[in-house]
Amino acid sequence: MAKYLLQASYSTDGVKGLLKEGGTSRRDAVKKAYRSMGAKVESFYFGFGETDVYVIADVPDNATMAALALNVSASGLVNVKTTALLTPEEIDKAAKKTPSYRPPGQ
Repeated sequence: MAKYLLQASYSTDGVKGLLKEGGTSRRDAVKKAYRSMGAKVESFYFGFGETDVYVIADVPDNATMAALALNVSASGLVNVKTTALLTPEEIDKAAKKTPSYRPPGQ
């Protein structure tokens, strides 16, 4: 499974829904959505500032993650930023690969 970081920001109506339902209800709804796609929420935190919610999840593949993010965004109540997370071992593998690349202007 691939690991992703999601950063979500609620619209005004999204915040109203959160106030009505509560934080644990929202966490449980997110976990249920991920489980329905064969994924697992590793951690779920609220923050304050520019980002309202931070989620780290294990998801089978990019298409599944895209489906989750698209459906959440389609609600119009949440704006989602998704970041693929890599392990140190994956970086070790990447560091050993050398693409044939020419920087611009060189």
